[in-house]
Amino acid sequence: MFEKLRDKPLASSQERFETLIGRTTQIYGRLVLVDSVRIDGKVVGNIETAKESKVTVAIGASGEVSGDVTAHRVMVAGKVEGNIYASERVEFHKDSVVHGDISYGSIAVEHGARLLGLVIQNPVGGANGTAGAEANSAIRQAQASK
Repeated sequence: MFEKLRDKPLASSQERFETLIGRTTQIYGRLVLVDSVRIDGKVVGNIETAKESKVTVAIGASGEVSGDVTAHRVMVAGKVEGNIYASERVEFHKDSVVHGDISYGSIAVEHGARLLGLVIQNPVGGANGTAGAEANSAIRQAQASK
């Protein structure tokens, strides 16, 4: 029974990506997005989206991000060195590596994903825009008590 679950990958997304950052591309600086992005290269800096937008940030298997990621939906197959704030959903695919705290609405983790940090679910009913602030506050409190 468990063997079947272990080999089943996460459901593939029907997300449409307006922006692609290729394998050989390196970006240094803060990214502010209005459309969904797929990152197969390297980004050094924070990635942010508008609070009310339904933007997805997907980090491909060859993608690397050194900085915080704030978005409606975050999918990680590569590496993230920083905190992740996903208001709706976060997914960690096989062989993904995350070193940072994670705040999420719902979560999916494939067998083989490696997470090092706090994992905190957003408060229920957080659609009013305060969920992100509450999650950030909870993360800061937990970090202070380490």
